[in-house]
Amino acid sequence: MKKIFLTLALSMGAFLTMNAQEISENAIGLRLGGGDGFGAEVSYQRAIGNDNNRLELDLGWRNDDNFDAVKLAGLYQWVWNIEGGFNWYAGAGAGLGTVDDKRDFRDDFDDNDGAFVFIAGNIGIEYNFDIPLLLSLDFRPEFGFSDYDVIDDFAPDIAVGVRYQF
Repeated sequence: MKKIFLTLALSMGAFLTMNAQEISENAIGLRLGGGDGFGAEVSYQRAIGNDNNRLELDLGWRNDDNFDAVKLAGLYQWVWNIEGGFNWYAGAGAGLGTVDDKRDFRDDFDDNDGAFVFIAGNIGIEYNFDIPLLLSLDFRPEFGFSDYDVIDDFAPDIAVGVRYQF
């Protein structure tokens, strides 16, 4: 009976570890999409600890008819395997940025240039290919804190990520 229980326990453990997908130590690439006018971000992911947790840093920029802006976002993410190379993840974080309003203020002395901060959530799916390529689709709602007309207080950001894993 002990041998059957031990064999069953070892088999279950082997099955569960085969199903678990390890995330890569590092990944760098682009996150393309847009909430609040930010169309492209350079994205870096770094695995943290032995669990499937990671830190993501994104540097985004936007050149628009009304404004120029740069933002930096940092997110902590938890990653769970769905099956094979498919994972889903969720996370939370914050960021900061700067905006330069290019609109003409001849009749108004109010200037909309300056810094802003925001908090963000994150949820998405990703696929790890057998080659060092990671594709993802995520939703990142951002809640900003600023007094500038050109930056919205809420930005629902949907983006596609393409990253090289190493």
